[in-house]
Order: sequence, then C-alpha cells, then structure tokens
Amino acid sequence: MEQNKFEFNTESNYEGTMSMNNMAGGCCDMGMAPSQTMMCPPIQECPQERVCHKYICYEVPHIMPCNTRVINHHIYRHTYTPCFTTCEENVVSNVYDQRCCF
Repeated sequence: MEQNKFEFNTESNYEGTMSMNNMAGGCCDMGMAPSQTMMCPPIQECPQERVCHKYICYEVPHIMPCNTRVINHHIYRHTYTPCFTTCEENVVSNVYDQRCCF
C-alpha cells in the first residue's frame, strides 16, 4: 500500500508558525521545508456502497397439451337425371248434326 505523501506550498496564505493541529485534527506542521514529506495519520472516510445487480435466469418447463380434432365432413351431392315419361289422354267430343229432337 502506498503511503500518503504531502508537499506543502511555501506560497500559501498561512504563516510559517501556524500549525495544522487546529485545522485538520493534528496532521503536520506548516513550518516545514517544502522538500520534506511526512506521514500523517489516516483519515476515516464515510463508507461508500457499491450495488451489484445480479440477474439469475431460471428455465421453467411448461407442459401444454395440444389436442388435434379431426372433423370428417360427409358431403352428399345430389344430382338429378330427368326421366321422361309420357301419358296420353283421350278427350271425346260428340258432334251432332241438326236434328230436330234431342
């Protein structure tokens, strides 16, 4: 693990005698030369949360009954064949000549 290293800027607005003890919980003295590095105590940060979404797929077999119904259609086609017949009728007419009596 890499150690924390801090370099201080000599052009800061702080005076060389001002201590960081009053500001950041007792870290380092600002009066040090800029080329020196110093280890500070670790700062406890707020916990961060990572959310991992896991997708778990399930195969669920389903049994679907499929019935096949066969319907037989019986179609009767009626055909008509003419059958010709003849009939004969006799009409009798009587013609009488001029007679005097009936």
